[in-house]
Amino acid sequence: MDLLLILILAGFLGFELISRVPSQLHTPLMSGANAISGITVVGAILASGAGENTLTVILGTAAIIFATLNVVGGYLVTDRMLRMFTKKKQEK
Repeated sequence: MDLLLILILAGFLGFELISRVPSQLHTPLMSGANAISGITVVGAILASGAGENTLTVILGTAAIIFATLNVVGGYLVTDRMLRMFTKKKQEK
């Protein structure tokens, strides 16, 4: 029950924090989040590689998939935002 309360509070806190971040800070924060997700991928590989039981392997594999999707999605969003700030080439 305590873990459910922590999950709900973390969800509300995360929503409030993200909604108040100015657009100028979004790209640096995404880069930091991508680095943290990269660490999560490494930890998930280690956890699933230990393979002490079937549940560990299944949860580790799911963590690898979700963290990898988060990293790739974060880089795609960051790249798209950075392209918004580049100057467009003028046609002659």
